[in-house]
Amino acid sequence: MLEIDTFVAILITNRLRGFKRMVKARLLWVDDEIDLLKPYILFLEEKGYGAQCVNNGRDAIEICRSQRFDIVFLDEQMPGLSGLETLEELHSSYPEMPVVMVTKSEDEGIMNRAIGKKITDYLIKPVNPNQVLMSIKKILEQDERMAEVVTQEYRDLFNPLVVEMGNCRTADDWISIYGKLVNWELKLEQTQNPMREMVTAQKAEANRLFARFIRKNYEKWIREGGDRPVMSPDLFDRFVFPSVDQGEKLFFILIDNFRLDQWKEVKDVVGEFFTCREDIYFSILPTATPYARNALFSGLMPKQISEIFPDLWVDESQDEGKNLHEELLFKAFLERHGRDCNFSYHKINRNQEGEKLVARFEELERYDLNLLVFNFIDLLSHTRTESTMIRELAPDESAYRSLTRSWFLHSSLPALLGKIAERGYKAVLTTDHGSIRVKRGVKVLGDRETGTNLRYKSGKNLGYDPKGVFDILHPENVGLTSPHMSSRYIFAVNDDFFVYPNNYNQYCSYYEDSFQHGGVSMEEMMIPVVTLISK
Repeated sequence: MLEIDTFVAILITNRLRGFKRMVKARLLWVDDEIDLLKPYILFLEEKGYGAQCVNNGRDAIEICRSQRFDIVFLDEQMPGLSGLETLEELHSSYPEMPVVMVTKSEDEGIMNRAIGKKITDYLIKPVNPNQVLMSIKKILEQDERMAEVVTQEYRDLFNPLVVEMGNCRTADDWISIYGKLVNWELKLEQTQNPMREMVTAQKAEANRLFARFIRKNYEKWIREGGDRPVMSPDLFDRFVFPSVDQGEKLFFILIDNFRLDQWKEVKDVVGEFFTCREDIYFSILPTATPYARNALFSGLMPKQISEIFPDLWVDESQDEGKNLHEELLFKAFLERHGRDCNFSYHKINRNQEGEKLVARFEELERYDLNLLVFNFIDLLSHTRTESTMIRELAPDESAYRSLTRSWFLHSSLPALLGKIAERGYKAVLTTDHGSIRVKRGVKVLGDRETGTNLRYKSGKNLGYDPKGVFDILHPENVGLTSPHMSSRYIFAVNDDFFVYPNNYNQYCSYYEDSFQHGGVSMEEMMIPVVTLISK
C-alpha cells in the first residue's frame, strides 16, 4: 500500500511530467525514430497541443495506463512490438481512444488490417506537419460531434430516468438506477460535458428517494431476511463459498471504502488479466468499517457478534480498535458451518507490505482461500479531509476517482492480480462500504458517549429533527447492539452530515465536500462485488 506522502509525491511528479493545463489536446507519438519527431513536437506545441513521445509499443501501453491521451500517433514499423500489435493491445483496454497509424508502406494488406482494427486515421511517410494538424482537427471535431450525440442521448433519457426512479419498488430496481446514473456520470465526464451538473442533480434526487425506500424496507430485510438483497453477512455464502466448496483456489480482495464509480475507473486495468463479472450487494447500516466489515467476515449481524463473541465486539464508546478480530471471526464462521477450508488473512496498510506479499506469492498458493484487505482508500478519504494538499488534488468526484486510479496503478495490486491470473486462479474483488461527498451540516445533540462519525450517531441522549434523518429507536430490530435501554441510532441521509451546535459554522466549513461514510446513500450502501475469472 502506498503511504500518503509517497503517493502525493508520485501524483505531483506525474503531473509535472505528463500533464499540461490549458492545452487543446494531449497527444502521444509512438515511433522508434524518436529523434526525428522533435520538429513535429515543437510545431504541435506552438499550435497549443501537449505532446509526448515514446520509442516502442510496450512503453506506449505502459504510459497509457497512468495518463490519458486524446490521440495516439502510432508508427506501423517498429522493432519488438509492431504497430499493429500495439494497436491491438491499446484497443483492447481503451477502445474509445483515437489512434492514427503512421506508415512508410502503402501496402494494401497492412492498411486493411489497420482499418479492420478500427484506426481513426492513417498517414503515409514522409508526413508534413500540416497533415498531422489536419488529422488532429478532424478527430477533435469528431469528438465534439460525439459529445453532442452523448448530450442528446442523455437529454432523451432524462425524463424516462425520472419516471423509473419514481417507480423503484425493489432493491434490484435501485441497483439498475444507480448503475445507469454512474455510467452516465462517467460518460459525460469523458467529454467534459456541461450536462454533468444535471446528472449530479439527478443523483441527489435519486438519493432522496432511495432514503425513503430504505426507511420503508430496511428493518423488514433484517428481521425477515428471505426477500432481502445480498447484504454484508451474506457475501461469503453467495460469492465465495460456492467456489471454495467446488475445490477452486480463490483470492478474496477487499479494498476498504471502494465505490462503484471507483471500480469503473480501474476496470480496464483489471480487465487485462481477468474476465469480470460484476454484481452489487448492500452494506448493512451503519455503512462503516466496524459494523459492515465485521458482519462480512463473521456472517453475522453486530448484535449476534456481541452475543456469541462478547470478547471480540467493541462498542462505540470504547477506545479499542474495532476491527482487530476479523481473522478470528472468519475462523469461527467456517467452524460454525463445518467447512474444512484452510485460509490466510492479510491486512495491507503500506505499499511495502503488499510488495512482500507478491514476492512470496508461492506461500499463498498453499491455501484454499486467501483473504486480503487493502486499507488505502479509506485512509485517503480521511487524509483528504485533514490535508489541504490532498483536497487540492481531489477537489471533486472526478478528481477523487483519478486519485483512486493513480493509487491502484502504483500499488501492489496489479502485480498481485497478474500473479493470480497467471496461475489461472479465481478472485473476488469487493469492499465493505462506500462513501459520499457531503454538503450540508445537520445539527444533532449527544452526550459524551456519542460517537464522532459524521454520518451516523448512536447513544441514549440524542437530540435531532426526526424528519431529516433515518432513526432506529429499537436497534435490536435491525441487528445492532443496544448498550442501554434507551439507546438508538440515527443515520444521515442524502448528502447531509451531523454537526454539534458548538462551533457549528466552523465544523460545517471544515467538513463540507469531504467524503464520509456510515449513513444512507446509494454510494455508501450499494457497492461492487466483482468475480474475476482468469482469461
